[in-house]
Amino acid sequence: MSEIYTIPTMLHVAETYLLRVGKKGEVYTNKRIRDKTGIKPGGLVKATIKGRALILEPVPTVEDLLDDAFIELTPRELERISEEIQKEKGIYG
Repeated sequence: MSEIYTIPTMLHVAETYLLRVGKKGEVYTNKRIRDKTGIKPGGLVKATIKGRALILEPVPTVEDLLDDAFIELTPRELERISEEIQKEKGIYG
């Protein structure tokens, strides 16, 4: 059971949720929160305490970081880029 409250701020709209806390202190989120924040089951979150507030942020996996670092190219695109670089360096041909 989570209720949602929307609080407008100067820069963006913040969403505030009421979440259940288990007997051992587990904080239970819902799918909407996980989808919006990128929190994954079994993943890690960074917990920051600011006054009496607890801020949770997902920690990206190596795979998440690598997904952003690579692009897919066809052999033709790769050859064109290689030729451009060689021409810029004066070593083409």
